[in-house]
Amino acid sequence: MAEASQKIPVTVLTGYLGAGKTTLLNRILSENHGKKYAVIVNEFGEIGIDNDLIIGADEEVFEMNNGCVCCTVRGDLVRIMDGLMKRKGKFDAIIVETTGLADPAPVAQTFFVDEDVQKNARLDAVVTVADAKWLSDRLKDAPEAKNQIAFADVIVLNKTDLVSKAELAEVEARIRGINPYAKLHRTERCQVGISDVLERGAFDLDRILEIEPDFLEAGDGHDHDHDHHHGHDHDHHHQDHGHGLKHYHDEDMQSLSLRSDKPLDPTKFMPWLQNLVATEGQKILRSKGILAFTGDDDRYVFQGVHMMLEGDHQRKWKDGEKRESRVVFIGRELPEQAIRDGFEQCITT
Repeated sequence: MAEASQKIPVTVLTGYLGAGKTTLLNRILSENHGKKYAVIVNEFGEIGIDNDLIIGADEEVFEMNNGCVCCTVRGDLVRIMDGLMKRKGKFDAIIVETTGLADPAPVAQTFFVDEDVQKNARLDAVVTVADAKWLSDRLKDAPEAKNQIAFADVIVLNKTDLVSKAELAEVEARIRGINPYAKLHRTERCQVGISDVLERGAFDLDRILEIEPDFLEAGDGHDHDHDHHHGHDHDHHHQDHGHGLKHYHDEDMQSLSLRSDKPLDPTKFMPWLQNLVATEGQKILRSKGILAFTGDDDRYVFQGVHMMLEGDHQRKWKDGEKRESRVVFIGRELPEQAIRDGFEQCITT
């Protein structure tokens, strides 16, 4: 199995129609960022990429003058991936755009299922572009929109210039009710640093904990049967604490976090996790974690989409770093107590 670090990172880009995905893709395909990205889009015509930027085009693959490559999925994503892997000069990363109406799960699952793809590529992050003005309406009438938020590692909350401060606070609270863990960027016209959305390393848990070490602690006024944690990005310049953010608790979507500062027993934890996603995987949209195993000097990281998991040793624990395990699940109707009890059983006593 190739080292995770040698695999090409894949970003799945999702978002409802009109939220601004195209704007973001156009920037990636035209800006002078010095990287080579391969962008896989559903239908090339829809994106309306400026023809002046295209150098060579065969039937499916278009080369851009900034070194990026764009290709359309008319057939099978796996076949396209195989084709990309054979191209000379390879790429720094691959971006897969999903259609605005789609649930991102099947696209993300491709990177866990197909052996050849898994050898060469790893799911880096799911990035969701959301429209600050219309998201609240979409969450009411479009289950896909809610899935896209729940699935995300990074959320680009776009068109923030079209809403009032109060509306922005409200839409953010809705997002946090569905997914408290994603990294959130507020943008106009998708003006976000490309490195903020690409090559995230998927385990943004690390980054969240740097910002706010008590992020996973309960104590936000909920009863403790429901550990719903609401993180705020303290590294945001315009966080306005004066508006008394309403805490939405999304009935339909739950998030659950577990932690232990005692090491876990890998012979218990891995079978437990595999069994959990095998039996409850339909309900678990995303799972991810950073694990400290007994007698292991390496951090182990994993992430999952429904029933599928991938995991690997990431790096050595640093001197003085707190060796603790943290696991997050996001889903619907999670068997919360059973998950907590199962996790407790995996702690080395």
